[in-house]
Amino acid sequence: MLPSGAETAATSRRRRTRGGAYWQAAPMALVFLLFFVLPLVVVLVVSFWQYNSYSITPAFVFDNYAGVFDGCLASLPSLCTTFATYLSTIKFCLLVWATTLVLGFTIAYFLAFHIRTTTMQIVLALVCIIPFWTSNVIRMISWIPLLGRNGLINQILVGSGLVDHPVEWLLYSDFAVTLAFVHLLTAFMLVPILNSMMRIDRSLIEAARDAGASGAQVLWNVVIPLSKTGITIGSIFVVTLVMGDFITIGVMGGQQIASVGKVINVQTSYLQFPLAAANAVVLLIATLGIIFTLTRFIDIRKEL
Repeated sequence: MLPSGAETAATSRRRRTRGGAYWQAAPMALVFLLFFVLPLVVVLVVSFWQYNSYSITPAFVFDNYAGVFDGCLASLPSLCTTFATYLSTIKFCLLVWATTLVLGFTIAYFLAFHIRTTTMQIVLALVCIIPFWTSNVIRMISWIPLLGRNGLINQILVGSGLVDHPVEWLLYSDFAVTLAFVHLLTAFMLVPILNSMMRIDRSLIEAARDAGASGAQVLWNVVIPLSKTGITIGSIFVVTLVMGDFITIGVMGGQQIASVGKVINVQTSYLQFPLAAANAVVLLIATLGIIFTLTRFIDIRKEL
């Protein structure tokens, strides 16, 4: 048992250490409060306000949330506009998530386990990532000269005799939207998975091979379980970005494909801020539900 003086000194040191930790975390906590928590609170408050064609009135009513789901019960068994819009958005989430997962995992696996030197791993990783430093809009509209009715791909198809007429579904379609999303978001899946794979102890793979495991067994029983953290983080990035996007769907879909983000954008352009805020809250709850489901497979805080 420590003497009273030593015990007091130890207690003082613990308090100073704890106080120093709080001061170190204070700047980031302040930024988090000002630029994340406060805007969310404002959106939540505004979602209960009343509005008409010329004014917005502070209130506490649920009319905006009722407007979001207006007609959903009456339209059963058919889907109402809100549910159909969410279904369309979730469809793109699943397509983009699956495609980026396959591409990101494959590229990360190649870089982590088939490139032997660290220098070459860094160089090839930069080759994969540097194009994503370009503006999203530029990378997105760069597909239009390729996929358009008179674009390069249609010229090749018609010129080679593979088709008689230009293919219409290459642009302003679900395919074009999915392709643009994959192009824009693959890096968000690649980087977390690559980070997880680079941390895998190579002796575990060697031990599995020495025990007679095939390449597929090593991949399924060693690499994938140890890459779950990166897969989960990358999935969260991709899902949240697709759920809230409206620019990519608007441009590559020719303003013909519905999404929740596009609905919110239209409502804000018509100054329907309370209704847009209610839609944003519903979208946030839906997105958090998807993230909660993803995090059920792994405790990210424990793994990190």
